[in-house]
Amino acid sequence: MDDAHELSEQDRAVLAIERAAWSGPGAKERAVRERLGITPARYYQLVNALTDDPRALAHDPVTVNRLRRLRDARRERR
Repeated sequence: MDDAHELSEQDRAVLAIERAAWSGPGAKERAVRERLGITPARYYQLVNALTDDPRALAHDPVTVNRLRRLRDARRERR
């Protein structure tokens, strides 16, 4: 597969963080700052973009489908 069809290293790292279980408040946000060097706000922008990215779905279908279910449930509550 050529590079245009692969996720970036950062995108794969975002999915890995999203896949992990986090204990306690702030642990995930701290990991985002330490591992990725970005703000939590930017992280969640990337998560939202990856949720609709077919490359992310191919890379990690379990995590992406979970993110889609959570997003759809939030939309239904509004």
